[in-house]
Amino acid sequence: MKKKSKSQKFNPVAVIIVLAAVAWYLLRPADDATTATPAPSETTSSTTSSTTSSTKSTTSTTSKSSTTSATSTGFSVENIEIPAKIVGRQEQIITHTGYTASYNSDWKIPNWVAYELTKEEAEGVVPRGNSFVPDPEVPRNKSATTGDYTNSGWDRGHMAPAADMRWSEKAMKESFYLSNVCPQNRNLNAGIWKDLEEQVRGLARQKGNVYVVSGPLVSKKPATIGNNNVAVPDAFFKVLLQNNNGEWSAVAFMFANKSGRQPLSTYAMSVEDMQIVAEMDFFPALPDSIEERIESHVDFTKWSLFAKK
Repeated sequence: MKKKSKSQKFNPVAVIIVLAAVAWYLLRPADDATTATPAPSETTSSTTSSTTSSTKSTTSTTSKSSTTSATSTGFSVENIEIPAKIVGRQEQIITHTGYTASYNSDWKIPNWVAYELTKEEAEGVVPRGNSFVPDPEVPRNKSATTGDYTNSGWDRGHMAPAADMRWSEKAMKESFYLSNVCPQNRNLNAGIWKDLEEQVRGLARQKGNVYVVSGPLVSKKPATIGNNNVAVPDAFFKVLLQNNNGEWSAVAFMFANKSGRQPLSTYAMSVEDMQIVAEMDFFPALPDSIEERIESHVDFTKWSLFAKK
């Protein structure tokens, strides 16, 4: 996490939100859902990383490039959505056609999933798939299976939604890999989480592109499901970055893994606050001056997301 700007100012409401979020995240009790079983004792493991040879492309022959050029920004925006390496967690970096995932073999779910969504991609027409399968890049003994979710009471919740991958048949297929999925409350999955996904697509169509990072917030000893002990998250985050005519802005959202549907602004927080909760560093490739300014607070006027709940 980069040093805070000396000029930053916190909104009192934001302070209350982040203090409550941090307290909840550090002190929350284990999940008491009847569909989950206690997790095995946690062991300390080193961070590992591997990257697939998959090439991100809009078609089978055309490479996908960022819609915001280095010339217009003064710095490279390639892979700008990728968070910094996570310390103290298992991490296998997997690059697929439409997204990059940081897979956690201890949890059997991703640490995060990141991608750029462009206007053209948001307008894709490839039919939705529906075949969840283990990621072929993840060793079998470190992967969840579809059976882990069966009759568990939890949805297979996408981190990179299938509807964002309708620009490529391959991207659509890979969005159903279990490395892109977490146990998610059914009403959350079909409710406010879906609402935000739809608004992100609208934002990409309006602004030309948007950078997205989604993932779970998992306790030290999470409840689990299935024979493979798939971790059940306590909450989920989604962090967004946009460049509007040369002006960068960012916003984060946090949703408890339970039923509930409030106005979208209820779930919003600064990226800096989310970095504390998630113990991650988002958008480290941004120049310090830009990162410190846009991550320290949320400027709601920069985001059309809040026009609707």
